[in-house]
Amino acid sequence: TEEQVSEYKEAFSLFDKDGDGQITTKELGTVMRSLGQNPSESELQDMINEVDADNNGTIDFPEFLTMMARKMKDTDSEEEIREAFKVFDRDNNGFISAAELRHVMTSIGEKLTDDEV
Repeated sequence: TEEQVSEYKEAFSLFDKDGDGQITTKELGTVMRSLGQNPSESELQDMINEVDADNNGTIDFPEFLTMMARKMKDTDSEEEIREAFKVFDRDNNGFISAAELRHVMTSIGEKLTDDEV
């Protein structure tokens, strides 16, 4: 949808730190590490190579859309979604409170206002 493309454009610009329209292995690594991942150089290169249609060693926006479309097709299983929910639901009451949401978002470096929470 148009809304998804707009969201992906926003995500792409978060990855594309220098704003040159290309995501390098270095930029990809920076974002992944900020999300708690620790990919090796070769893993980063493999991720880029998977969608690098023009073989220039970087990901442009159309290639990024291809990558996101593949990720969306590999939708999470119900079990993975439950596991992710448990990360947020710290007291295991079946609900995610504002405090729990704030805690997780702060731990990944996202500062949220009260309105956003």
